[in-house]
Amino acid sequence: MTEKNDKLLSVAIPCYNSQAYVRKALDSLLPAGERLEIIIVDDGSTDETATIAAEYVSAYPNIVRYVYKENGGHGDAVMYGVSQATGLYFRVLDSDDWVNTENLIRMLDRLEEELAKKNVFDMVVTNFVYEKVGCKRKKEVRFSSGFPVEKPFTWSDMKDFNIGQYLLMHSITYCLEMLRNCGLRLPKHTFYVDNLYAYYPLPYVKKIFYFDFDIYHYFIGRADQSVNEQQLYRRIDQQVLVANTMFGMHDLDKFTDKHLIRYMSQYMAVLATIVSALYVRMGGKENLKAKKEFWERMETRYRSSYRHIRSIPLIWIIRRNNPITNVLIRAGYAVARRIYHFN
Repeated sequence: MTEKNDKLLSVAIPCYNSQAYVRKALDSLLPAGERLEIIIVDDGSTDETATIAAEYVSAYPNIVRYVYKENGGHGDAVMYGVSQATGLYFRVLDSDDWVNTENLIRMLDRLEEELAKKNVFDMVVTNFVYEKVGCKRKKEVRFSSGFPVEKPFTWSDMKDFNIGQYLLMHSITYCLEMLRNCGLRLPKHTFYVDNLYAYYPLPYVKKIFYFDFDIYHYFIGRADQSVNEQQLYRRIDQQVLVANTMFGMHDLDKFTDKHLIRYMSQYMAVLATIVSALYVRMGGKENLKAKKEFWERMETRYRSSYRHIRSIPLIWIIRRNNPITNVLIRAGYAVARRIYHFN
């Protein structure tokens, strides 16, 4: 550890009425031992989450901490976790997910070796697994096609990702100091802000390290989950808010690294594609009109972002509103869903 940090890694677990599953998340982390700081962030729960947390704090006082805050939503709980953390590195584990314990320990061992060589990374990337209920074959999302494996690198060393390949919160461990200094703010009472968490700090990331193994297991199967398709339809306004927030976060014209610019452009394109696909799948004149207005707003209000994503070939199809392109969008969404099991 450094003089500032007693812990190697802080893991924040945002919880809202998580009594049914938070134990699994905690138990998957604990074998990593006292190099770890686990912060249970209770976002105004009304069930037995606090009782369970007290049990773990009592049993593991040097590892587990419990903090309570008034309900502010997932992003607000993440930011509170950032404010409370003391580790050198920081990552988030949602209360219904879990980690590959063996691989977490492997990562910590290697990060300690790098720390002994004075290497601290702004971002550490690992793979993650979609754990969708009912799917026998679990989809592991890997980044080895774009990132060098287990050696320090910068954006200029990366290869281009495919259009559908992008980092999520589940794959990212940040240097806590960088995360605090970059000025990240996540809106309260808003779903899907994990995209902003994975996007906004990117220009501040100068040194990266990638492990080609999974840490995070992302559970998909609860009916009330934000990525459930019916929930996505009901919360399309939240998707639009997050996309518009992302489009306005950075002026890519101010950056010089072409790999970083291309990756950030692709990330924005992915969010725009998700919003467009949801509007098309919901169907009806009002939703197709909303899709058209979404792209018009991007073109007029977020001109820099629009300029960077409009040259991506897929966008030519996505932004158009006609029966042929809408059929292609529906088919593309269905194929991606079968491959990645994202809802």
